[in-house]
Amino acid sequence: MGVLRGIEHRIESLVEGAFGRAFRSHVQPVELARGLAKHMDDNKTISVSRVYVPNEYVVYLSPDDRERLPPEDALVTELSDYLSEHARREGYALLSTPRVLFEQDEDLTLGAFGIAHRMVQPRKPGPVEPGGAEPAFPPEPEVSQTRIYRPPAPDTAAVSAAEADRLGLAHAPAAIMVNGERHELTKREIVLGRSREADIRIEDANISRRHAAIRQEDGAYWVVDLGSTNGIEVNGRRVERARLSNDDRILLGRTDVVFQA
Repeated sequence: MGVLRGIEHRIESLVEGAFGRAFRSHVQPVELARGLAKHMDDNKTISVSRVYVPNEYVVYLSPDDRERLPPEDALVTELSDYLSEHARREGYALLSTPRVLFEQDEDLTLGAFGIAHRMVQPRKPGPVEPGGAEPAFPPEPEVSQTRIYRPPAPDTAAVSAAEADRLGLAHAPAAIMVNGERHELTKREIVLGRSREADIRIEDANISRRHAAIRQEDGAYWVVDLGSTNGIEVNGRRVERARLSNDDRILLGRTDVVFQA
């Protein structure tokens, strides 16, 4: 797992448990992380030899979203780490470690958030003014115009489950077929193996206790080898990690697993 994705997982973990149940219908921290990275990408300044990006970001949230934030200090640290790693991977130059601030905006609706930025020069003591006055610092740059990120509008109006089924709008969750039995993928990660602790236990002597996992990442499903003894194959090709499509066949030991989406 890459460093950037690892930080994303830590950000996502801030909304697990009690926070998660209240927060999932509101702005989620991982949305803020990706919005901040996009804002960084969209506000580059190209010099002779470097590409500079803003180092201070102000995130504006509706009162309801702000109230449901996870512990702010922890979230600010994770978002700052995320931006630092994003800048490093893209080869951007920063004047200082990225700083993230939160503000409340009464005009924002639930689920929407705004981001503004500025390029802040690290403060250095200036010349001492006559009369022993405090050192003079350059004025702080003004905050940029705020860009608003809104949740996408639904394609259809809300309908009941029965009506959705009648109209053909209902979709069964992704699933895998193992030895003729269908298992719906109801979690972000499903572990397959011989262990009693595996989410889906497979009785096959050629399968490791924790052999592989099916993971949902960024709207797609992936199969990942968890360091098994005999490895995994997808459609006859040996892989350590592969994105899955409908009817892909995964071989674990001597057991065929069919992915259905």
